[in-house]
Amino acid sequence: MQIAVPKERVAEFCRRNHITKLALFGSALRNDFRRDSDIDILVEFDPNHFPGFLGLARMERELSEFVGGRKVDLRTPQDLSRYFRDNVVNNAKVQYERV
Repeated sequence: MQIAVPKERVAEFCRRNHITKLALFGSALRNDFRRDSDIDILVEFDPNHFPGFLGLARMERELSEFVGGRKVDLRTPQDLSRYFRDNVVNNAKVQYERV
């Protein structure tokens, strides 16, 4: 099962929220992705902006609307365990990147 991500909505969302890079990772990229799977999203923010806990929660809710109401887990590379961070970052599928 593949997840459809509306590119233009995501780009506008990223610009509005000071996100420089947004990528899918986890089961959304693998064969074990199911109808009840959540969607793991890796984001990098502009160095001068970090939204805080409430801002992240708001963004998760908004992104959930983009993907049919599925639960979204938003993470930054710094949130990830150092034991698997490099693997996640290297294998994530970029959906938006500010150039």
